[in-house]
Amino acid sequence: MFVNVEHIGIAVKNIAASDELFSKLFSIQPYKHEAVESEGVTTSFFKINETKIELLEATNPESAIAKFIEKKGEGVHHVAFEVADIVSEMQRLKNEGFVLLNETPKQGADNKLVCFLHPKSTNGVLIELCQEIM
Repeated sequence: MFVNVEHIGIAVKNIAASDELFSKLFSIQPYKHEAVESEGVTTSFFKINETKIELLEATNPESAIAKFIEKKGEGVHHVAFEVADIVSEMQRLKNEGFVLLNETPKQGADNKLVCFLHPKSTNGVLIELCQEIM
């Protein structure tokens, strides 16, 4: 079951410059920076009430973020939704015909288990499922 929008991911070329830009925009500083080596990214998180914005900078040229920026430029990369039970939600969505980019949940940023849905099965939007690691 989907609980709420967990965050919106934005691909950026330079996280330090983007932190400065979004800090001015939101009038707050990021609350967290984190490297996610498995994804080849450095992340920065802002929180506005219950909504989080995740900035993602590639740390290697083969990462999904580097390829996204090369193809489309900086901008919205994905929308993440919090789910109550990621394993059962993945199975439900797979049974509904959605294409999962990973068959089992993996460790993501901000203490989450994550799974991505292929944009070809979601009208061109990369969807991320997130569940807090207990």
